[in-house]
Amino acid sequence: MYEILKLIASFIAVAIVLSLHEFAHAFVAYKNGDLTPKIQGRLTLNPLAHFDILGLCMFAFAGFGWAKPVPINPNNFRHYKRGLATTAVAGVVMNYITAFLFYPIYLLIFRYVNLPWAPINYFLQMLPALMYMYSLSFCVFNLIPLPPLDGWRVVEAVNRRRGKVFRFFRRYGNIILIVLIGIHFLVNILSRFEYFLIAAQIFEYIDILRYIMMFVTRYLGWPITALWGLVFGI
Repeated sequence: MYEILKLIASFIAVAIVLSLHEFAHAFVAYKNGDLTPKIQGRLTLNPLAHFDILGLCMFAFAGFGWAKPVPINPNNFRHYKRGLATTAVAGVVMNYITAFLFYPIYLLIFRYVNLPWAPINYFLQMLPALMYMYSLSFCVFNLIPLPPLDGWRVVEAVNRRRGKVFRFFRRYGNIILIVLIGIHFLVNILSRFEYFLIAAQIFEYIDILRYIMMFVTRYLGWPITALWGLVFGI
């Protein structure tokens, strides 16, 4: 039962985190003068407007994924470079803000909510915990400079040169990203079975996403946990 509850909480957390992320892109683009997100129905918090099926499944099962990129027309921005840059970073900023807000909710439920039925307690604690972790991981993950992630949009915003390296990553970046997620997912699956632990340890050496997420998330998450830890006396 607990695995099912965790999976349900995971999908709910993903839906909320992805929707807020994409809404932030659409809202900032709209405020910069581009009506494209509103015309395309993306200026909304409705998760169905933002879901990419493959990205959603990757996120729920592998811990990394993506939503449908918000369509924008930078030529509509009142200030081209500023509009492109602020729109590109809007999603990760939103994720960091929501991580900051979801963490104290988790602490409050963990410390003060104790219902008679253990599975309900588990679900209520797991949901905000996953919302915090997914917000932070999605923030870090999207900073990777590979399409269709936000890090690539920042590269496009600041880099006017379109050399061979740029064209290579623009063409094959999404494939590279799926391979990196696949390796991380494979390590997670193999590590659950005793007979495949050696294989999992071998693949860990090339699990680039694991190194990135462990290093960056630790430093980005510390201010949040430290501040709220002081507030709650932890």
